[in-house]
Formats: sequence, structure tokens, C-alpha cells
Amino acid sequence: MVLEQDILPYLQWFLGDAETLGALPRFLLVALGIAILGLLIGYLIAAVRYGVLSGGDMTYRTVSAGFRELFEMSPRRIWALAKLAIKEAWRRRVWVAFVVFVIILMFAGWFLKTDHQDPAKLYISFVLTATTYLVLGIALLLSAFSLPGDFKTKTIYTIVTKPVRSGEIILGRILGFTLLGTVLLATMAVCSYVFVTRSLNHSHVVEVSSVKPLPGDEGGYEGRTSREAYHRHFVETDDGKYGEALSNHGHFHPVAPRGDDLSVGAAENFIRARVPRWGTLKYLDRQGVEKERGISVGSEWTYRSFIEGRSQAAAIWTFEDIEPPPFIDDPEISDDQKGLPIGLIVRVFRTHKGIIGRPIGGTIQVKNPDSELRSQVDYFGALDAKVDEQSIPRKLTSLEGEEIDLYEDLVSDGRLQIIIQCQESGQYFGFAKPDCYIRLPDGSPVLNFVKVYLSIWVQMVIVIAVGVSASALLSGPVAMLLTVSFILLGFFREFFVGVATGAEYGGGPVESLVRMVTQQNVMSPLKAGGGEPIVKGIDWVLQRIMLSIAQVLPDFSAFSTVNFAAYGYDVPAERVFQDLTTCLAYIVGLAVVGYFFLRTREVAR
Repeated sequence: MVLEQDILPYLQWFLGDAETLGALPRFLLVALGIAILGLLIGYLIAAVRYGVLSGGDMTYRTVSAGFRELFEMSPRRIWALAKLAIKEAWRRRVWVAFVVFVIILMFAGWFLKTDHQDPAKLYISFVLTATTYLVLGIALLLSAFSLPGDFKTKTIYTIVTKPVRSGEIILGRILGFTLLGTVLLATMAVCSYVFVTRSLNHSHVVEVSSVKPLPGDEGGYEGRTSREAYHRHFVETDDGKYGEALSNHGHFHPVAPRGDDLSVGAAENFIRARVPRWGTLKYLDRQGVEKERGISVGSEWTYRSFIEGRSQAAAIWTFEDIEPPPFIDDPEISDDQKGLPIGLIVRVFRTHKGIIGRPIGGTIQVKNPDSELRSQVDYFGALDAKVDEQSIPRKLTSLEGEEIDLYEDLVSDGRLQIIIQCQESGQYFGFAKPDCYIRLPDGSPVLNFVKVYLSIWVQMVIVIAVGVSASALLSGPVAMLLTVSFILLGFFREFFVGVATGAEYGGGPVESLVRMVTQQNVMSPLKAGGGEPIVKGIDWVLQRIMLSIAQVLPDFSAFSTVNFAAYGYDVPAERVFQDLTTCLAYIVGLAVVGYFFLRTREVAR
């Protein structure tokens, strides 16, 4: 799974530290900037319309009334307006979205096949992505056309003649549409989970002719299953015929005796919620010199860097807080089970094909970070871009041939290092920090599914808040276009910020336009017939404006946790709390903005 940004502890993310500014200070600074800008623009408009002194007096009274209403808002009136918004949305046949979603699931089986190497990833990604776009579309239409429709039909007058305030109207709409969207999203979540589990559910039968005793004197049987859902499994059992159909296509099946035959149970481990504990990563180059990054193999995506095979190059992870398992002294549990479970993802870059059908070989080694004591290397075949779940045994052998204990000899103050190297000349292993981790006990797949839908809910609420606030001032189509722009820029916020800061190739907006028209590449100096300073100057102004806009853009791509569930990883609790806190900040800020927008309408005064 790709994780390009570290997930910080909640308090560090919220308050910040000596190196980074926390979410709360950033929110306060942005809110202060918007407040000052809003006051300035409001005063200038009022001064032009009513004069310098009268404009200042009107601005003061509007702001003071807003703060006074903040403490006079009634939850009962907000709830009454929320129920009105729910009835209005229901009359607009919002339930049609659920019907469309059900139809999509009904026909999705025609196009989604289980011959995929990881069918769970395919099915989960599909249902979560479809839910995201459908719910965001419904939230957009409901919120953007709500207040403009009321102004057009004059039904807003039946509301403002009652003892309600502008802030209560905005919050009532946001709350009402959020509640309705929550019910719709919860129903979609249940349908999605049932669809995924039923679509992936299958079984096999063991081919009787393939069953034979395992080689050696250990007892037990081996065989293979029938081909179902585009795959089959190899079977291994003990002498009592209990065992499993080995993992394939991301799952396995339990096997038990049934009379003289073997019975294959339902698929297990299709949907997982792995809980990783990540460490820190450093590299050694081909001469064994420590580096912050490995080498580049020419890929534009620099998420992973690579180590060269058959050299001293290595990727070294350092893990902390390593503790022996609680059953370390239980004699009934084998030493293999008392080892350290890890997960490893290797991205292989080949300069030649190698031996066809054989994976690229690598080694794994454990090291004490203080005493430099190392275990002997253990060889493995790289599963390119797949999760390789291994376990480092408790009893190891040192380079001198002496037996050593994993926890007593190699773990120092809870710290341990794992060294990975590529063993084939002309081949490369690529790694990023999350590609090696300690495997903690798996979380609940159902709870993980809920957390992913919670991230979709956060995106929906932000869209509703943006749409309702924009519709308080603009017409329905214009408010929808503004909200759509907000969403699109939010999904591509990283690129937007890159253009604003000059980090992207090709320069600013005007320079990029000139390059496209004149067919100049992005690496060469700009040639604009002597107008380069003018282009650069205009871009400087536009980039400052873009950078200001970027401060209020929600990063919708960062909100999405679809990949966590699709790749079988548990969504960290810190990530959930961060998203909910960000959502609350947008609700508060946009509700205030929507209040002042609505106050500019004559009917709301």
C-alpha cells in the first residue's frame, strides 16, 4: 500500500511541534486572514454604496449582530429547519440515488471478474469509489440548489417571517442534508459489504485423485482442489486430515475430514484489516555508505527508491518498542510462533528477464542497532508488489555460528533493525518506508469498512457545507459550478499547490499557456520575445492568489481511505480523528461565511 505522507499522532497534528505548524494554529491564522479580508471588502462595498461613515457603521452593526446571534441561536429552531430541509430533499426524490446504486451493484458482476490476482481489492475499490462519487454528486445537487430554489419560489418568506436567524437557516440546511446523506450512506455501506462478501464467497472440492501422503515421516496429506472462481489451491493437512487449502488469490480455505474425503470450508482472509507498526528507513549504497535515499531507476514517481543487486546496497528499517509476546514462556507454544511477524512489500525493477518463472532472490537479516550483532542471512523470493507475510524466528544463528535469541540478543532497549538486500546482479529492489512493518494482530474488517465510509461521510459533509454557503449568495447553477470547482481543486490540491509554489515544471499559469501555444518544452528557459519579465510578473501575482486559495481547499484525495480497505490495511484511529476534526473546522468556517452571505440578501435582514 502506498502511504506518501506519515500519519502523525493526533496531538502533534492538532497542535504542531517545533518543526511544523499544527492544524489548530493554521486554522486560526486562515480564519483571521479571511475575517480581515471579509471586513475590508464588506466595508469597501458599503462605503461605495452608502458613504464612508455610513458604510463603516453598517459594517460594524453587521459584524456585532453576527456575534450576538451566535450566542442566541436555538437548537430547537435549528432542528426544526433541519427537518424542513429533509422533507424538501425527500420531495426532490433523493432516494433515486439509492436506486441507481443498487442497479450499479446488480450489473457490476458482469464486469468484475474473480480471475483478478487480488479480487477483493478490485471489488472493494469499485464499491467504495462508486459510493464516493455518487454521494458527493447528491450532496452537490441538494446543497447548491436548496436556498436558490426557495428564493425563486418565494418559500423563503414563510421561514424568515418566523423568529429565526440567518445562522440558524444555514446550520439547519447543513444539518438536514447531512442527516439524510448519512442514512443514504449507511444503507449503501450495508449493501456494499453484502455485495462484496457474497460476490467473493465460493468453495472448492478436493480432487480425490490428487490426495497422497506427504513425503517424509511427518505424516499428513497433500493434494489440490478443483478449479473454481478462476483458481485452485494446493492442500496440506496433518495426519488427522485437518489443514488448509493454501493461500491463493489473497485467501485460503480450512480443510477438515468428512468421512473418507476432505471437506473444504468457505474462503477466509478475503477481507482483512492488517495493523502495521512502521519504522524508519535508511539506505546503504553499493559501497556500503549510508544514504537517505536509494538510487533512481528513471521513474518519474519518486515514492520508492532502489537498491542495486549483488552489492553492499541495502534497505535498513529500524523499529522501536519491540517486546516479546505475552506467551513467550508458554512451553506449549513453539518457538516459531514466538517469533516476530513482519510484512514486506518489494517492488522489483529488472534490467534483464533473469530465470523465467523464478522470483528475484533477496536476503533478510536482523541486527542489534547498538552492539552490531547480526543474524545469518535468510533467503527469500521477492513477490513483486505483493504483501509477503513472514515471521522472524525467535531462535537464530549469528554470523559466527552461535545460537542467539531474537529478543534477548538482537533487541536493544526495544529497538531492532531489519536489513533487506537484493542478491541478483543487474536487478533492483525498490522500497518506501511503509514497505516493511511489524504485523500486529489484525483489526475487524467490518469496523474498518465503517471507518472508510466515515471518510466518505466527511467528504460529503464538506461538500454540503460548501454548497449551502455558496447558495446563500449565488444562484443555483453558479453555486453548483463554484462547489464543483472547489471539489475538483480539492482532489488535485497537491498539483494546485505545486503550481502556486513553482514546484511544478513549466512555471506558473501564464508561462504554461505560453509554452503550450509556442510548443516549448517545460525544461528549457522561457522564450517570449522579450516579454519574459511581464509573464513572470503576472504569474507571481496569480501564484500568490492561488497560494491563498489553497489554504482553504480541502484535500479530498487525502481524505480518501479507500486504498486502506482495498489493500487490506486497518485505517489508523489518528487518521479518523484528524478527518473528523477537519470536517468540524470546515462546518464552523463555512457556516459563518454562509451567514454573512445570507445577510446580504434583503429577505434575510
